[in-house]
Amino acid sequence: MKKFLIYIAVAIFSFGCSDDFLTLQDPTNIAEDNFWQSANDARLGINGIYTVLQANGMYGGHLNGGMGMPAYDCLSDNEYNAWKWEGGGIFVVGSIDPSHWFFSGLWSDLYKGIARTNSAIRNIGLMDESVISEEDKNNYLGQAYFLRALFYYHVALYFEEAPLITEPQTLEEAYVAKNTEAELWQQVLDDLEKAIAILPLPSEQSDKEYGYATKGAALGLLARVALYKGQHDDVLEATQELLTLGYSLDPDYEQLFTYDGENSSEIVFPVKFLYGDLYDNGEKFSATYLPKPKVDVQPMPNMVNDYYCNDGLPIDDPASIYNPADPKENRDPRAIASVYFKGDIFLKDPEKVFAGNTNTKFGLKKYVRDDVDPYERAVFESGSQDFYLIRYADVLLMRAEALVESGNVGQEVYDLINAVRQRVNMPSVEAVEGAGLSQDQLREIVRHERRVELAFEGLRFYDLKRWGEMQEGYDRIAADAIKGYVPLYQGKKSEVFAIPQEEIDVNKNLVQHPAWQ
Repeated sequence: MKKFLIYIAVAIFSFGCSDDFLTLQDPTNIAEDNFWQSANDARLGINGIYTVLQANGMYGGHLNGGMGMPAYDCLSDNEYNAWKWEGGGIFVVGSIDPSHWFFSGLWSDLYKGIARTNSAIRNIGLMDESVISEEDKNNYLGQAYFLRALFYYHVALYFEEAPLITEPQTLEEAYVAKNTEAELWQQVLDDLEKAIAILPLPSEQSDKEYGYATKGAALGLLARVALYKGQHDDVLEATQELLTLGYSLDPDYEQLFTYDGENSSEIVFPVKFLYGDLYDNGEKFSATYLPKPKVDVQPMPNMVNDYYCNDGLPIDDPASIYNPADPKENRDPRAIASVYFKGDIFLKDPEKVFAGNTNTKFGLKKYVRDDVDPYERAVFESGSQDFYLIRYADVLLMRAEALVESGNVGQEVYDLINAVRQRVNMPSVEAVEGAGLSQDQLREIVRHERRVELAFEGLRFYDLKRWGEMQEGYDRIAADAIKGYVPLYQGKKSEVFAIPQEEIDVNKNLVQHPAWQ
């Protein structure tokens, strides 16, 4: 709460987005009346909100010291957190407590972003047409509504019960009680509705504006929220419009998660990162140590085993072409793009061969640098790889799932899944599983496809939680029998984050989540 109060006090006056702004003697003490005076001020204010997404506890990530959202598959059966003290590992083994920085760091970043969006929404809304055009005003307001929805999406998903604040606050107003999970989700939906109404289409965005939210980004987040809430008609409506906005699957899945894949037509909404002589907005989720890949986060064996062979059959199917002596051979290309297998060349150096010397015997490859970045930064330093919050492949799979759950098991479901599979030259559903499948059969196919397509992108916890399959995920972790990694499923406590203890200590109106009491 101490950090939370500071964010309220300074509102958004630490953006640091231009030389002029940085020359102010004490940006944290600027009165709001002195800042929101021009369209450029509005732009700086919005930029300041985006910088929160780059925080380590959000999407910037860590090489060590804590976990950002790119590593949130460590909260599930997809990924192993070798350095359990970072947060993900001790969450899974049940030894974390509400005082851990894993909770407080995320909470602080989320409410920092919320404070900035609240100030932007109020002040941009009050700006006169003499200082800002209606087009710019709507664009900036639309982005602020989208970003507030994104922050509250994370609050609702991970903390469930938390304060709902939609106006700038004074310190005296900051000691607020929790709102319900339902109220938080409703705020997300309300903000997305406003954002969708006024944000520009992707086709209306210039190259220099790439990375700012568009109507497509808001529709994509709306689909994700609606899918979580089981509102399948809303998923279908949002994804139907997304199909018309010009997105497409990138033909090169492996390249997509490298610098060369940035700006792909598959990316619906990225978090942009820059690192160089003029910037200090780098990330660490793509950084790695030199002896072996990544080290702190590693693919779990059960996850790797869930990648089928390239004939479309599971590796334990007697009819498959799986080769136990060379488990990489004949596998789904997404496995080869996402996972280092023993014997793989590491860091493009024939002398650096991955020896399988990690806890899980596998190395993380997706998003992980294998060379210096465009700014000549070494692989273990901050980099400038964008992180993709929403991809078009996810849009197609969300639509397929919503169709199946709605009882619509016709050809469109097959076409959507096949599009995702065939991008990596995997065989169609009809060619392997067959046609005329039941709802239950298609449900399992869609869920498997989500796992292998979206692996190591931080969405597995979201999927397992909404499917009610978290305990099954913990069972798979246990079956992998990683030394020193004994998962402890504790019901609701394993599916929700604790409100940070420091927030509880200073706010008598804030009560801990029942699962953590």
